[in-house]
Amino acid sequence: VQLQASGGGLVQPGGSLRLSCAASRSIFSMNYMGWYRQAPGKQRELVARIYIGGSTNYADSVKGRFTISRDNNKNTVYLQMNSLKPEDTAVYICNALFSGSAYWGQGTQVTVSS
Repeated sequence: VQLQASGGGLVQPGGSLRLSCAASRSIFSMNYMGWYRQAPGKQRELVARIYIGGSTNYADSVKGRFTISRDNNKNTVYLQMNSLKPEDTAVYICNALFSGSAYWGQGTQVTVSS
């Protein structure tokens, strides 16, 4: 399974971005898909995850601001990020669990700065 992340960029505080993670195969039966992020000098952290049944979970720091969703027809998972803060600056990395194996995308840079 290959995961291709896109949608990162430079945005001002309070702005929005939508990240996309396109999978090389059907995501319908993936146990979950999600996004991690890693800022310089910090550990990688889970941002959001969506499970096969559609349930979701979020890091406390992004609850109410970020929304994860999936489009099974496009084999793509999205992360809508609103009310962005400078502390959201990081490389965002797509992740999936399928048939007992974890898969990772290459990451996309999100920079929140005025």
